[in-house]
Amino acid sequence: MEQMVMNKLSYPILSTIIFLPVIGALILTLINRSRESLIKWVALIFAVATFFLSIPLFTQFDKSTYKMQFVERHNWIPVWNIEYFLGVDGISVLLVLLTTVSSILCILISWNSIKIKVKEFYMAILLTCGAIAGVFSSLDFFLFYIFWEAMLIPMYLIIGVWGGPNRIYATIKFILYTLVGSVLMLVGILYVYFYAGRTFDILKLTALTYPYNIQFWLFWAFFAAFAVKVPMFPVHTWLPDAHTEAPTAGSVILAAILIKMGAYGFLRFSIPLFPDATRAMVPAMLTLSVIAIIYAGLVCLVQKDLKRLIAYSSVSHMGFITMGIFALNMQGIEGGILQMINHGVVTGALFMCVGVIYDRTHSRQIADYGGLATHMPIYAGFFMVFTLAAVGLPGTNGFIGEFLTLLGGFTANKLVGVLAATGVIIGAGYMLILYQKVFFMKVNPKVIGLPDMDLREMVALTPLILFVLWIGVYPVQFLDFMHPSVQHLLERVSVTNIAEETNIARVFMEVIR
Repeated sequence: MEQMVMNKLSYPILSTIIFLPVIGALILTLINRSRESLIKWVALIFAVATFFLSIPLFTQFDKSTYKMQFVERHNWIPVWNIEYFLGVDGISVLLVLLTTVSSILCILISWNSIKIKVKEFYMAILLTCGAIAGVFSSLDFFLFYIFWEAMLIPMYLIIGVWGGPNRIYATIKFILYTLVGSVLMLVGILYVYFYAGRTFDILKLTALTYPYNIQFWLFWAFFAAFAVKVPMFPVHTWLPDAHTEAPTAGSVILAAILIKMGAYGFLRFSIPLFPDATRAMVPAMLTLSVIAIIYAGLVCLVQKDLKRLIAYSSVSHMGFITMGIFALNMQGIEGGILQMINHGVVTGALFMCVGVIYDRTHSRQIADYGGLATHMPIYAGFFMVFTLAAVGLPGTNGFIGEFLTLLGGFTANKLVGVLAATGVIIGAGYMLILYQKVFFMKVNPKVIGLPDMDLREMVALTPLILFVLWIGVYPVQFLDFMHPSVQHLLERVSVTNIAEETNIARVFMEVIR
């Protein structure tokens, strides 16, 4: 219990976040499918209620401790020492909040675009977000694995039923990649379960010391699952296909929260469980991260499909996140966690923007646009804000996240930092070129007469603009959540972070605090 803080609330907040969307999905089964408007409103009400009930995670979180908070713990299957064990710390709390926000946005952006099996679609959205919240808050390995796998079922349906022409291929590829990695992780979970004396308690397991040869093989077993989810190079190829074929809400879930599960897995499991193997694998992890940053950025430069370009940009941006995590210093890991939130906000918003224009033209080809700013000025303004955040303009959330990960990478290895910095230049290139082609240049006859954004679309995207500016201008409010947990994680890996930081790193971290 020394690793937990008992927050006093009148309701089990984490269980509410996980199961209220599930209850909403069950209620949708009772509504006649012909009453589509009622189905949409019920789904939205449950998503909004889940978000408002999750607000105490932000307002009542104790930022002074690394210990688990809002803990719920009950015996579940005593014969196997399996517990219903939930809790969050500074590493996971913001990701749970991001999940509750994303569910609302997915419902709003799909309001008019989903025409078939409407009831089943909104059930799948609610179930996916509930399962992902369970992944971020589980402290029992058995429970974690159930949520990890449960998320696949509704996500499979979202892409496979409501996706594009090649949705079956994209769905099967997504499932196969994920399942192979998950099976290897399951082997690793069972090994540590028996090694530790038959316990799935994550807090107990991460406090143990394992021989290096065991750590080495288990690190790669867990890596197989987490690297696919991130996705890291070279197991990234499922993501562009899934993004391209998924409906807008599916792309938002993939970009905003699903691929964060992989990076979260590295932080919650790989590093604290296998600290010696982690330190030994740092060069390999940093190398793969830099390759992803540069390679995916260059691929973006030649893309002709809007969603595919943003999908490859996700691979590049997630490379910054894994680089920060495996830099194994304070600024790198904090920057990586913050960039997980930033990427969810910005890339999710960009996919929503693509959905806005796709609903009007049913085309994702960049060549089908041009001069759009003349006919859709409000849309052009929204897209511009998210474009600038994606390229890391100072004052936006993208800047502080990328800067911290680069600072962490440079502190760990100067060559890694320099090479990763070229990814920032490449990223600015493909995003600004995209904006120029779509919104300026010669007016394409196909965009003449297109209606600008309506109130629903603006309501869905405005909160994301507020997050872009809030985190960009005042990042310390978010960094303070994670600082004690990251410091504790570094102590587990036996990294003397303060001694390894450069003078400029120390000064910068003090300034933003």
